[in-house]
Amino acid sequence: MSRLEEENHVTRDSLRELWMIRHAPTRSDGGLCGRRDLPADCPAPDRFDDLRARLPGAARRLRSPALRCVQTAQAIWAEGWQDAAQLWEQDFGVWEGRPFADLPDLGPLSQADLAAHRPPEGESFADLCARVRPALAKLEGDSVIVAHAGTIRAALALALGTVPPALSFEIAPLSLSRIALLPEGGGIVREVNRCP
Repeated sequence: MSRLEEENHVTRDSLRELWMIRHAPTRSDGGLCGRRDLPADCPAPDRFDDLRARLPGAARRLRSPALRCVQTAQAIWAEGWQDAAQLWEQDFGVWEGRPFADLPDLGPLSQADLAAHRPPEGESFADLCARVRPALAKLEGDSVIVAHAGTIRAALALALGTVPPALSFEIAPLSLSRIALLPEGGGIVREVNRCP
């Protein structure tokens, strides 16, 4: 039990645990992926054994409907997944597909300004958090979720109770992050970016 759990008199039964996995590396053309529906480059099935052993088999299973998330989820467990459209990656608008070298230099933005910055015809990280928050907040019980780096950062923002600092977390492909959501809001970050 963490200090936060003790201070808030939280029992294990009142927490909702999220095991969040970023999809396998994307087979990309070198451009910004965002909402583009690109396939995953999934490793051999035995590479998922260690990850699978860390996950609760009886938990609810959710995934972004993006092809790379569907393929990753099926490599972990072949069935039992539900698609959740709110878990899609951030929409980068007209920046989608552009090579990273061709993206505009935003200059020295503060975390708050970066979180609020909306690419043309896209959504900001704060918008992404607002989209993801209700989907996670309404979950009952424990859940395993296969999604995107932005989605996992949005869950971290929910746990932290603030959006901008969540942009500081590295979320590698196939990494596991664990968050316990508290009944009254906020949460406990158990681990972030644990790689196999």
